[in-house]
Amino acid sequence: MTAFDYAALLLRVSIGGLFLAHAYLKYAVFTPKGTTDYFQSLGVPGYFGLIAIAAETAGGLGLIFGVATRLAAILLIPLMLGTIVLVHGKNGFWFTNAGGGWEYPALWIVCLVVIALIGSGHAALWPIWG
Repeated sequence: MTAFDYAALLLRVSIGGLFLAHAYLKYAVFTPKGTTDYFQSLGVPGYFGLIAIAAETAGGLGLIFGVATRLAAILLIPLMLGTIVLVHGKNGFWFTNAGGGWEYPALWIVCLVVIALIGSGHAALWPIWG
């Protein structure tokens, strides 16, 4: 494996792990009911919260294991754009602002774009679309 392959592995495993952590937070801490209620408070259908949990779980696993890596990264971008538009955008740029600004979700989007461009590297279980 080359340095490129190690870099791709590190990026997709770290971002995939963060998505799994976010899904776990929504499921175990906020609970599915709390998550759907929160999404409704944002003015979107509550079931979008369940879709977010599923997308973060499936996308995170896809990134970690290198399964349809490019597709997983591309499909997670709208989820992160939604967090900017619905939650963090109104709080300004800096994530240290009250309520968290859109700096951190924007970084996630950049990482996802990079993953979509470079693919999974050689350390992938199923490199198709990777």
